[in-house]
Amino acid sequence: MKGGRSKADTAKKADNKLGTKRKAPASDRISKKPAKKGKDPNKPKRPPSAFFVFMEEFRKQFKEKNPNNKSVAAVGKAAGDKWKALSEAEKAPYVSKAAKRKTEYEKTLAAYNKKQQSGGSDDHEEEESDKSKSEVNDEDEESEEEEDDD
Repeated sequence: MKGGRSKADTAKKADNKLGTKRKAPASDRISKKPAKKGKDPNKPKRPPSAFFVFMEEFRKQFKEKNPNNKSVAAVGKAAGDKWKALSEAEKAPYVSKAAKRKTEYEKTLAAYNKKQQSGGSDDHEEEESDKSKSEVNDEDEESEEEEDDD
């Protein structure tokens, strides 16, 4: 039997498969990407598209017809089907509302960007404002205790 494998050969091959190295846990790996900056809570939200403007209205109607339905997926599926069935003329009011919201958003975003450029970025102040007063007080107490220990 040329080319046949003995049991010893297959056992060695199985051992090799078992001896593969595993990746280190995610916490041990070093990320090569730079850290993301935190979101600015003052930045204006993006405006909804025409479909989401339609969804606001559709959710109310769907809830009235199906008060026992708790599934978000079912509402989304039904809304998607109805949106596809609408003609361009029926979609027009939602498209115009979305366009109006987009122009308002662009104005507020321009004002926000202007304020950011003129005011400069005060990252340190923003970080402290995210913490509650009790957390800030706790940090002050800890630093005082460390000084007392010295």
